[in-house]
Formats: sequence, structure tokens, C-alpha cells
Amino acid sequence: MKKTQKMGVVLVVLLAVLVLLGSCAPKSKAAVRIGSKNFTENLILAEVYALALEDAGIKVERRFDLASSVVHAALVSNEIDLYPEYTGTGLLAVLKLPLITDPQAVYDTVKAEYAKQFDVVWLDYAQANDGQGIVVTKKISDAYGIRTITDLQRNAEHIRFASQGEFDEREDGIPGLEKVYGPFKWASSTVYSDALKYQVLAADDADAAPAYTTEGTLIDPAYVLLEDDRYVWPPYNIAPVVRRAVLDQSPQIADALNAVNAKIDTPTITRLNAQVDLDKREYADVAKDFYNAIK
Repeated sequence: MKKTQKMGVVLVVLLAVLVLLGSCAPKSKAAVRIGSKNFTENLILAEVYALALEDAGIKVERRFDLASSVVHAALVSNEIDLYPEYTGTGLLAVLKLPLITDPQAVYDTVKAEYAKQFDVVWLDYAQANDGQGIVVTKKISDAYGIRTITDLQRNAEHIRFASQGEFDEREDGIPGLEKVYGPFKWASSTVYSDALKYQVLAADDADAAPAYTTEGTLIDPAYVLLEDDRYVWPPYNIAPVVRRAVLDQSPQIADALNAVNAKIDTPTITRLNAQVDLDKREYADVAKDFYNAIK
């Protein structure tokens, strides 16, 4: 009877020791939850970021393809830990601050305000700028020497404009351009769906159209993206935004993602977008090939 009691005491002591040792053992860090918006470019960027973190020995959980309207809320409500964002989006859509067109000033502003309001850190921004632009056919560019929006305004009477309707009314569309460049007296202006604009240009039904500066089709030499030479539009430089608590726990995240972002300029991300949207490759395969080429 006494032997049984002694054995019971020993087992209890051993169990207590094991529990104590278990509580003292270092706990593995939780996976970093990477989000993305629900369009090609952001999916590619998020996957490149995920590969870079995994290469740095950080466990990653992918939570991609979130609606653009909810991804910031997901970050600040601790549903994801980081995602690729755009400086202009942070300034205008999230913070709702006045327009700034200098890239460094926009970055400095969003970096300071995100830290203060959301406890979120903007890492280094890439040279890649996914902003508003206007594209013309090379044929019309060569015919009238149009390389900038100033050139376009001066020659508007020769240009058939493929509008998207809202672009004629948005503050960052024609009204904003005319405040700086003067009136655009088009030869004609017809509303088309944004999805059809390159078909319309290719069919020679129009000469110019609104565009975003990293659209994959812009790799085609048949098109010329015009320079916003009077800086009407804000920059939309790409950068990772990260919850500070996660960055404090895993500071190597900053080095890994800053190294990647330093390799991404506008022609590069345009080419990657084209591989998915035009060549119909999977975004994860495109991201992997790109990451392997730069690491």
C-alpha cells in the first residue's frame, strides 16, 4: 500500500516537472498572415513577398484575393499581418488627405499617419508606380509627336478619345487634367467599357484612352503611355504595409521585403502582369520565376 502511494507521489512530481518544462520551452512564432487585393498585380506581389519571407525562415500563411475595399480593415483588425499597398491609395482612399504629387512626400505622409493612427509600418516603397495615365497608339504618337499629356492637349483636335464615362467627370480625370493642362477639345469622345479599350484602339476606332501605368498590354510597342509632365496625378508606388506588433516580433521581415521591393520598377511589374493577363500563366508561377531571378 505504501509502495503504491510512493509511486503515485513520484508520478505527480514527474508530471509537474514536465508541465513546468513545457511552459518554459520557447514557443514557435505564429505564421505571418499575408493578404492581397483581388487583382493580378497585387496577387503577384503578395506571392513574391511570401516567397521572400519563407526564404528568410519565416512561416507564412497566405490569405490572398481579398476585396480592395476590405483589405485595409483586415489589416487593422488583426485578420492579416501585411499586404502590398499603394502610396496614393493610402493617402487618398484610406487617410482621405489632400492630393500630393511628389512621391517622397506622399510616402512620408502615409508612413507617419499609418504609424500614428493604425500602428502600421510602411516599409520601403518600390519605384514601380501603378497610377493613372493616358495611352495613345504609336501611330498617332508618331504622327503628331505626342509623348506627354502636354503634347496630347495641344493636338486634342486630331484625337478620337475612348472615354470610360466616369473619367470625364472624376476629379482625377478630365476635370483635373484641364485645370493644369487646359481644355481638351477632342475630335470626338465616345464612351467604351474599360475592358474593351485596347480592342478599340487596335481596331483604329479611337486614338487615346485612360489607362493604368502597369497594365500588361502596355508591353505592346503598338501603344505609348504618355508622361504626366505637369504632375497632375498622385504616385501609386508599391510598398508592404505591416502591423508593428508583427514587425517587432520578426524584424527580419523588413530586410527581406525591402530587398525585394528594390528590384520592382514599373516596366518589371508591367511585364509580370502581362505574363498572367496576356500569356495566361498562373500568378504563383510568375511570382516564383521572378523571385528566383532576383534572390
